[in-house]
Amino acid sequence: MMAQILFAGDVMGSAGRRALRLALARLRQEGPLDAVVVNGENAAGGMGITAAIVREFRGWGVDVITAGNHVWDQREALAFIREEPRLLRPCNAPPGTPGAGWVVVEAQGGWRLGVLNLMGRLFMHPVYDCPFRTADAVLAREAMDCDVVLVDMHAEATSEKTAMGWHLAGRVAGVMGSHTHVPTADERVLPGGTAYQSDAGMCGCYDSVIGVDRDAAIRRFITALPGHGEAVDGVATFCGLLMTVDTGTGRCSAVRRVRYDFPQEIS
Repeated sequence: MMAQILFAGDVMGSAGRRALRLALARLRQEGPLDAVVVNGENAAGGMGITAAIVREFRGWGVDVITAGNHVWDQREALAFIREEPRLLRPCNAPPGTPGAGWVVVEAQGGWRLGVLNLMGRLFMHPVYDCPFRTADAVLAREAMDCDVVLVDMHAEATSEKTAMGWHLAGRVAGVMGSHTHVPTADERVLPGGTAYQSDAGMCGCYDSVIGVDRDAAIRRFITALPGHGEAVDGVATFCGLLMTVDTGTGRCSAVRRVRYDFPQEIS
């Protein structure tokens, strides 16, 4: 079957959660969504994710939630991630890290979706194991049990994400970049049927500095002093990538960059 699979960029705070909920409803008015993967590492006020938010996302029909360097910002995640296999952390984290970075779920229609969560190493902290070698090892060991495989490459450098796209071209249905909160305009289908976008962007309020109060962010740049700005509420913008994937071959044939802006009065 030809499946419509959505990847949503980093969900940032309450505005991001509202954008995700409203966008899912709008997209489902256009047609069925056969699988939904969301990066949720900033969903709790811009810092991590809670068990309650995971349940909320699952209630909206989100199949898998990926993460990155902020996955442990809410300390409760260290415990509940062990009980929630659909919440991933980077697969290339050190051995013994709670949770998993790979999961296989049964999607609508009975086909099996594998999702791999990786984190890059350029300009990132902490520095994890090689994501390229990790991807090779996981795919060699696990991909045979899946009809479709998607990869969230959570990384700062577009060069590292682009390299991962080419490294996995023809082997997975999609490599989507996350982390920067800035959507890129380079979505395409790579040779071999692999969807690619350097960064899906942010679900949140763009009247900000990557989702954070702009005055606080500017102050940090001017003073060079540490600080944490609050996640901004306001116009809720959804950014993501919609892929058309043949579940028989596991290959993508078309991609569409999606952006919706929801005024604050729409709830």
